[in-house]
Amino acid sequence: MARLNQQKRDKIPAKQFAFPKQEKEPLEDAAHVRNAIARFNQVEGVTEAEKDAAWKRIRAAARKFGVEMKKTERATKAHGS
Repeated sequence: MARLNQQKRDKIPAKQFAFPKQEKEPLEDAAHVRNAIARFNQVEGVTEAEKDAAWKRIRAAARKFGVEMKKTERATKAHGS
């Protein structure tokens, strides 16, 4: 996964973040999508509604970039398992 410096991160449209308001978890490519899935439970300072919306964006990005997800992954991530 290519590391994003601040200049590159600033160029990413808000809609390409799992959490656009906070600009957390960019969904630029397959590696970033996998990272967003893995770190989903580590995101702090967001509401459950924001988490639900973020998960929908992550799923859409996963489909776009061909990242395979388990059906139960969100439930697992949501419950910290």
